[in-house]
Amino acid sequence: MTSLGNYTTDSTNGHSNILRHEKCDAYLLVHLETALGEGFRTFLYFLGLAYCFIGLSAITARFFRSMESVVKHSRTVETTDSLTNTKIVKNEKVWNYTIADITLLAFGTSFPQISLATIDAIRNIGKLYAGGLGPGTLVGSAAFDLFPIHAVCVVVPKAGELKKISDIGVWLVELFWSFWAYIWLYIILEVWTPNVVTLWESVLTVLQFGLLLIHAYAQDKRWPYLSLPLERAERPEEWVPAEVVKYRPLDKVHEPHSEVSQVGEEENSGIVDIFSIHSGEGTGHFYRNLAGEDVTESSTPNSGNIIPEESDILSIWKHQFVDALMLESTESRKLNNIYLRVARIFWQSLLLPWKLLFAFVPPYQIAHGWIAFICSLIFISGIAYAVTKITDLISCVTGINPYVIAFTALASGTSWPDLVASKIAAERQLTADSAIANITCSNSVNIYIGIGVPWLIDTLYNYIAYNEPLRIDNAEGLSFSLLVFFSTSVACIGVLVFRRLTIGAELGGPRVWAWVTCIFFMLLWLIFVVLSSLRVSGII
Repeated sequence: MTSLGNYTTDSTNGHSNILRHEKCDAYLLVHLETALGEGFRTFLYFLGLAYCFIGLSAITARFFRSMESVVKHSRTVETTDSLTNTKIVKNEKVWNYTIADITLLAFGTSFPQISLATIDAIRNIGKLYAGGLGPGTLVGSAAFDLFPIHAVCVVVPKAGELKKISDIGVWLVELFWSFWAYIWLYIILEVWTPNVVTLWESVLTVLQFGLLLIHAYAQDKRWPYLSLPLERAERPEEWVPAEVVKYRPLDKVHEPHSEVSQVGEEENSGIVDIFSIHSGEGTGHFYRNLAGEDVTESSTPNSGNIIPEESDILSIWKHQFVDALMLESTESRKLNNIYLRVARIFWQSLLLPWKLLFAFVPPYQIAHGWIAFICSLIFISGIAYAVTKITDLISCVTGINPYVIAFTALASGTSWPDLVASKIAAERQLTADSAIANITCSNSVNIYIGIGVPWLIDTLYNYIAYNEPLRIDNAEGLSFSLLVFFSTSVACIGVLVFRRLTIGAELGGPRVWAWVTCIFFMLLWLIFVVLSSLRVSGII
């Protein structure tokens, strides 16, 4: 397939045109595609892009479950009571709350963008100019995370319900590193080494992710000299409110006439989200949905280390395929509206190929979820590769600047896991910590890992092969987008601070003011998209 680099630059003025009128000879599957009209081809490719995003959402649900299982893992700690000299045995979570939010949560929800940028960099190895899809998608994703996702989270709590950040210190640390990430990127592109990226700049970019982890952990533990002197508000005993879930024993799930819940209904109740890692330890038993079925687990201290029987694992894995092939659930059959039932069946038919493919992901009860975690990453990487191919073709056929596509369609589609994660947190958690932390930390991960690693790959190759740095095509347009993002993000954070000082919380509150905030955040996003697209296209 023809490289993106052939479509991004106008030799007459040094800027990228928003459209071009050359015939595109590249194709996705068969050469006959080139015989179709450009309008019809564009429609088909956008349809394929949307279908990839649907698949991305489907695998993200399994990805969240595997992350939850990883973070649930606990270890046995023995201590001795100094007064009674008795041995005390207790189980502690292996993962720290703050580190889990930054690594598994933020990294996991940003993995589609990271995969896309890394694949773009690998395809670009050997070229002196960096690809445009990766950086454009990551900067556009940062804007989507900060504005539309904040807009959704503000209105998600019930009318009058207030949800605030309990640990302001950790949030300020995360916010600092998020802002610094984009300042650092601007310094690389415009100040330090204009229009080029060196090997050492790439290395420093990646290493700063480690500094973020250390600083956030130090703030969480209130290390002297490394943390802000801010008190943490009392954390709720139950970080996520307990939910009443219907229970059906595992050994009855697979009876011939047993009712099977629908994978497609995970949108409402079946997704076991990563945020339950913040739950306190209960005293009885709790149940959670697993691939459309209810499985018992003890919430005693050892619950994080329970290993199901091999027969149960095989039954659960088999049931994943049964779920994938079902087009209508019991709840759907009870609907009186025939049109609604037909619409749901049609939607499940569209999802069926993805559900059947992802049923091959092993159950997350195996090896504390690590196998499912890795398999989910492989599938996400595969979808990201397909997205890059289709985006190449859209740019080729329509002549739309790749940065414009990255700022809009790619950024929105690949940021869907971030939106789902923050929305679930804003709905279920008693505080706003993880909902907002996911946004700020994802933006940091986008730069330090999402741009740092791909640039490190290309700069290392160029340094070894040519002893040359990596050049950035249309660096001025990307730098302009960073300035617009930084300016609008200051307004966004200012509104959150204003809400905290006036109504006492960042999320929720009076319904009218919540919607006013939502609309304002969406306007900020539109300002970023329009100005950035016009700039990279050479119009302004």
